[in-house]
Amino acid sequence: MERVLRVIDSLNDWCGRLVGFQILFVAVVILYEVVLRAGFNAPTLWANETMIYVTAVAYLLGGGYALLHRRHVSVDVVYARFSPRTRARLDVATLAFLVLYLAALGWAGGRFAWDSIGVGETTGTPWNPPIWPVKLAIPIAAALVLLQGIANVVRDVTAARRDPGA
Repeated sequence: MERVLRVIDSLNDWCGRLVGFQILFVAVVILYEVVLRAGFNAPTLWANETMIYVTAVAYLLGGGYALLHRRHVSVDVVYARFSPRTRARLDVATLAFLVLYLAALGWAGGRFAWDSIGVGETTGTPWNPPIWPVKLAIPIAAALVLLQGIANVVRDVTAARRDPGA
């Protein structure tokens, strides 16, 4: 089981590192656009959409990485006061809501992506890039977050069981 959990962690860690490079790419695109627009009065057709869509994919694919490193928003003022066993119980209870939410997100996102790929959907702007890569990131992100959520809960429950005094 630990091997499966490590694979999930590695996958989300890899995606998180990829997202970091995407953000650097976005910064370069923004800088390029600012220089061209302000310095040469020659804005591009593609920079704004590139920034928006690459940032959207980074946001989506970074969810599992954030969960791996326990960086999602939580009410630590309350949560930290509980014993590890009580926190594990809360994690198991909230996992049900996480699974429902991510199943709906994955299903709807998958349908959006499938339809978008099927019709060759583009943005409809003057640059007109395909939009399906962004839509395809939705079900992928849902799967990554779901896997990481399950891995975290399994680890929390295992740790709580090992510590009988908790």
